[in-house]
Amino acid sequence: MIRTPLRPLARIISARAAGEDPDLIEAENIRLRHEQMRNRERKRAETRLVVLGLSFAAAFLVVGVRMANLASSQPVEPPSADLSDVIQTQRADIIDRNGSILATNLVTNSLYAHPPQMIDASSAARGLAAIFPDMDARELLASFQSGRKFIWLRRKLSPEQMQAVHDIGEPGLLFGPREMRLYPNGKLAAHILGGAAYGREGVHSAEIIGVAGVEHRFDAFLRDPAERGRPLQLSLDLTVQAATRRVLAGGMSLLGAKAAAAILMDVKTGEVIAMVSLPDFDPNDRPAPLTTGDASDSPLFNHAVQGLYELGSTFKVFTAAMAMEHGVATPETMVDTRGPLKWGKHTINDFHDYGNALSLTDVIVKSSNLGSARLAIEVGTGRQQAFLDSLGLFLPLPVELAEAPNVRPLLPKRWSELSTMTISYGHGISVSPLHLAAGYASLLNGGTLVQPTLLKAQNAPEAGTRIVSVETSHALGAMLRQVVVRGTASMGEVEGYHVGGKTGTSEKQKPGGGYYDDKTIATFASVFPAHDPKYVLVVTLDEPTETSGVKPRRTAGWTAVPVAAEIIRRAAPLLGMRPEIEPATDMDYRLSKF
Repeated sequence: MIRTPLRPLARIISARAAGEDPDLIEAENIRLRHEQMRNRERKRAETRLVVLGLSFAAAFLVVGVRMANLASSQPVEPPSADLSDVIQTQRADIIDRNGSILATNLVTNSLYAHPPQMIDASSAARGLAAIFPDMDARELLASFQSGRKFIWLRRKLSPEQMQAVHDIGEPGLLFGPREMRLYPNGKLAAHILGGAAYGREGVHSAEIIGVAGVEHRFDAFLRDPAERGRPLQLSLDLTVQAATRRVLAGGMSLLGAKAAAAILMDVKTGEVIAMVSLPDFDPNDRPAPLTTGDASDSPLFNHAVQGLYELGSTFKVFTAAMAMEHGVATPETMVDTRGPLKWGKHTINDFHDYGNALSLTDVIVKSSNLGSARLAIEVGTGRQQAFLDSLGLFLPLPVELAEAPNVRPLLPKRWSELSTMTISYGHGISVSPLHLAAGYASLLNGGTLVQPTLLKAQNAPEAGTRIVSVETSHALGAMLRQVVVRGTASMGEVEGYHVGGKTGTSEKQKPGGGYYDDKTIATFASVFPAHDPKYVLVVTLDEPTETSGVKPRRTAGWTAVPVAAEIIRRAAPLLGMRPEIEPATDMDYRLSKF
């Protein structure tokens, strides 16, 4: 910067020559210099004020935008810095095929104690014992005085219990918010849902994990944050499930049965519309597993899926199907029923003497062991094994239950000719009622394999592997209808729904081998309507006895059949099925078409 001299020599000389005072020139230059300095400082100050003002305005704008954003969003607790310690508490709902809630979450509170913060531990112990009958005041006081700094008292509290604890007024009793799994329908569908329990627990949250049933099978899906709480939709119909359970429980009580199972399945899709196993339990208070004795005695045991039984004459339908499919017989073919039939030291007889021969249809209608055994021998052991295997009767079923993969049917160690004969009428092989339902559905839906599923079908099902021809499938439906019209399942008729089905009564096996004389497994595998099958229903009763007559009756026709008929009578309208009048010639037409 060029600075002007305060006493410029040229002006000083000129001022002296003119007689002027040179000091005035210096004073004027000082004044001008000060004015320039003030102007520069003023401009610098003004610039700083403008910049500072703009900075404050920008800061207020940012703060305002952030406050507006926070005000319009939901409050969220910041995540822990250590992601490995985060406990996922949100678990998706489970709903039925119509959207009704089967399992959901409920916000509740836990109760814990900080003994060092307690004012009157003795009073707190007495108060807690009064609220919770399972707590002992002396034991609580001993825990409070043991020197421990943290004590879990209750994992879940009801609002009433929480208020009662709050009224104690003890600062050392604290509450922690958490979620609990709630099953609003209690015992309904207990074996399917399974249940849940707490995994990792913290003071303010707890991890909910599935322990059985679909809760365990779909645990990862139900806990996956990426699913954004999308519910798991099952194939069950809650109203049909409730009706089935009510009827089955009534039948079980009336007949004094030890256990019971019922499965209602869509023959086209394999969707399980209802599945009941009794006795059952409340998944809100899941009992502990048995540590001794027979597992099937536990209410946790699913008799529909885990129970393996010799299902008796229901297997004769499989024998008739393979005989027709391999060209060995038609519905009118006469089958030798002369008895007894001996194999070594073993003898096969019929319940009644049916004469020298019966048509294949009447072998099913009258349930002839002799006719079924001779048909199986004619078909051959190898083809029998292949046919039953094609129906999925040799392997665990791929149904979506945690327990299902461990249920493998019991087959003879050596499949002899005797095994071929006895298995033809359901003895010497043990399967679950669900295996039987899936097998019947595959034969009666037109002849294509279906796999049972507990998930609602979202799209039209693809046709499965063909098991039998359409003609064989129709003929089987006609035969099963005749069993109800004039055979062993006459009590299975439900007016307007044209029920068809096959009874099966087998002596119950002893744990150490052999069979009981007075204990049976009674089964009725039914289809409705028989001329256009839509649903299969299997009802199995363990040790039923009908006592209205002079002698106790334990056969399926007197026990399982009436129970199944009542289930159909109540469930069919709930499924949207209207009663219809069957053309008089319809069954004859289907038989003649074969």
